[in-house]
Amino acid sequence: MLYNAYELQRTMLSGAAAWASVSSELLNNPALPMGYLGFGPVMASALDVFAHAAAPRGKPVFGIESVTVGGQIHAVTESIVLRRPFGDLIRFTHPGLPKDAPKLLIVAPMSGHFATLLRGTVARMAESCEVYITDWADAKLVPSDAGRFDLDDYIDYLIGFLEHIGPGTHMLAVCQPSVPAFATAAIMGKQQHPCRPATLTMMGGPVDTREAPTSVNDVAMQQPLSWFENNVIATVPISYPGAGRRVYPGFLQLAGFMAMNLGNHMMSHYGMFKHLVAGDGEGAAATKAFYDEYRAVCDMTADYYLQTIEHVFQKHSLPKGEFVHRGERIDPSAIRDTALLAVEGERDDISGIGQTKAALKLATHLPDSSKKYLLAENVGHYGIFNGSKWRTRIAPVLEEWFRQHARKPEEAAA
Repeated sequence: MLYNAYELQRTMLSGAAAWASVSSELLNNPALPMGYLGFGPVMASALDVFAHAAAPRGKPVFGIESVTVGGQIHAVTESIVLRRPFGDLIRFTHPGLPKDAPKLLIVAPMSGHFATLLRGTVARMAESCEVYITDWADAKLVPSDAGRFDLDDYIDYLIGFLEHIGPGTHMLAVCQPSVPAFATAAIMGKQQHPCRPATLTMMGGPVDTREAPTSVNDVAMQQPLSWFENNVIATVPISYPGAGRRVYPGFLQLAGFMAMNLGNHMMSHYGMFKHLVAGDGEGAAATKAFYDEYRAVCDMTADYYLQTIEHVFQKHSLPKGEFVHRGERIDPSAIRDTALLAVEGERDDISGIGQTKAALKLATHLPDSSKKYLLAENVGHYGIFNGSKWRTRIAPVLEEWFRQHARKPEEAAA
């Protein structure tokens, strides 16, 4: 019922958004007298803001056409190199990369947004690395006969992606996937797998949410797991390929994030309105571009979501040494030659300071020379992997870390 009610509301709002968009264009038409009256531009701007807020959104594109390296512009090639039911592996490369350029797997969050949320991360790292990224699927679009997808499957996917890319790959986990990425490194380390990552960088990840809990952590702890299963899990409607699949809908995730900072979002839209009234199309476009990405959401499987709530936020299974993959306990001390870099934002209100750094303590058999911690000053959660501070202050640290801990083929086989 929840999902069907949302679909009905979305259909109604889509029609209202289309009407508002057409009306805004008419009011701005210089051939009509309303465009010259004081109230005309104001009404047109208000309708434009409503149309943008209510319009349906599909999956965005990365749209990374080129990168500039050393003053030279290089065209970027984007290609899908591996297709899987619940997520593809996408590669970004350009002719300016040297033959020995680092190979980097960016693990995007499966948290309600598409991998394109990391567009800025990919664009910056593509300057110096052959970049791969996990492009997780919208669960409602995955046919039911593809089966389930949970934390075990997520880890298996990461192992498979690393095997496809090959030995010596560096891995970067942004936010929520820091836990399964760390588990992947431990599993492959124990096996001395030749494709185990040379380095693992975790950025704003909830490795141990007992450290400086945030409001996000509090929400996960305030209710039993049964509450989440009964109140936020829904069934995909018959109109989608994944009909009948149990999911945590993206629209609920978005509603939660919007509610956390509702005042800021309202002021952003008011600012967009003022830009439009003043004729500042460029200023309004920047806000529209952000919300086009932010409000494009997808569903995740109920199995994966509920297991993440249970093991990451409620039981703290990884830091307690109780995290299990396919029936076998994960041993963090098995990470012996995958260098770890933990990055946190000083103003992160989603992953508190110390939650990601905790991963360094868990790898007890890893030398201190292979561990590094970076606290990015005056940086919030999204600023860790996007924006000017990411590009100029954080990304260079990653690039140097990759150079220091590049793994030779003979080392991977050892």
